[in-house]
Amino acid sequence: MSPDTPTTLITVELPPGATLEDAMQKLNLTPEEVDPAYGLIDLHNGTYALLVTEAAAERATGTPGTKGPYANPKIEPFGPPEPAPDEK
Repeated sequence: MSPDTPTTLITVELPPGATLEDAMQKLNLTPEEVDPAYGLIDLHNGTYALLVTEAAAERATGTPGTKGPYANPKIEPFGPPEPAPDEK
């Protein structure tokens, strides 16, 4: 997946111990549609989250046990950067 590709979060119900490959198979996703660096996050309620392309999320939405898409805003620092400890 290209770093410039618009992505979104979705959740999917999977059995305990599921892998990213399990989620990709259930949702019929290709490796190019999934962010492997984000991986598959166990939400500890039988639901897992993964980061996919917007097009993949739109397709997966109709799959039973799948919810989303959810916003994935970029997290940035608030306020000016603080100086390093050796610069104080």
